[in-house]
Amino acid sequence: MSRLRSDRVVNKAGTGAPELTYGAVVPATGTISGAGGINVTGVVTATSFSGDGSALTGIDATALKDSGGNVKIQANAAGSVLSGVSTITTLEVSGNATIDGNLTVSGTQTIIDTATLSVEDSNIGIGSVSNPSNTTADGAGLTVFGGSDGDKTLKWLDTTDRWTFAGGALEATAFHGDGSNLTGVISGVEVLQGGSSSGTAITALNFSGATIQSDSASGISTITIAVGIVTEATVASGAVVTLDLSSAQDHKVTATGICTITCSGGTEGESHTVRIINSGSATVGFSTYFLWPSGATPSLPTTSGAKSLVSFTVNSVGAGGTELLAGASVNFS
Repeated sequence: MSRLRSDRVVNKAGTGAPELTYGAVVPATGTISGAGGINVTGVVTATSFSGDGSALTGIDATALKDSGGNVKIQANAAGSVLSGVSTITTLEVSGNATIDGNLTVSGTQTIIDTATLSVEDSNIGIGSVSNPSNTTADGAGLTVFGGSDGDKTLKWLDTTDRWTFAGGALEATAFHGDGSNLTGVISGVEVLQGGSSSGTAITALNFSGATIQSDSASGISTITIAVGIVTEATVASGAVVTLDLSSAQDHKVTATGICTITCSGGTEGESHTVRIINSGSATVGFSTYFLWPSGATPSLPTTSGAKSLVSFTVNSVGAGGTELLAGASVNFS
């Protein structure tokens, strides 16, 4: 008999299912279905299993293993542990991620979108390639994005063989090292002659008897020294003549009538000369500022055309009174 047709098959006693001593074969077009269950003591082998497997026992639902039984992903209370090398097309972590071992990132771009970046390494290497050189290092550095105001950069340039700042000025508390290649910096003191530079080789100047005006805020001093002796020319006709000792060292007085010579300004230690030329008859006297040897005031000639020379040194000025130590040479002809 090659075919058995029956609505129900039971054992001979009618108390249970029959025993399939040699098993059973279900063709590709057939199925085994029913409202009850199927109990198998041995091994069930199938191309695939479908349906609810939540009631299955003997399955480790906390781990994924490879064909050799090695655990690759192990679940735990905090999440899961991934072992070995895995290839993941896209990885997105919404919470915190901790990597205990080394991390190698391949590709062309790494973006770190974070408010704070903290790196323990005290020496950060950039431009790392298999065969580094000046060519591969060209343009390496740091860029601070400035948007419409322009980026600020620190880069090493192969063309100049130098580190180059761009986008702003460099300011520091102090600079050290060789500055001989700096431009726009005067090394030493620039000496001007008639307004034209004579060089910057001088590094120190020693002034004797000169007044130096200093800027206490910047520490920069400007010194102007007049070449030669400045002459102050005055015409006196029956009046008091005041010599300005601050503006000149040589004073020329053309006198007529009765005249008295006095002065203003001056600095202790300065030397001055007064040339007196009579234009017509003239009687010339001096204020009490002038002190003469043995207290004797010289008598100058009164005739027209007479020439006399008075020389003096400023002994004191200010609240204590002005004292001019003077001497006279009279009646030059």
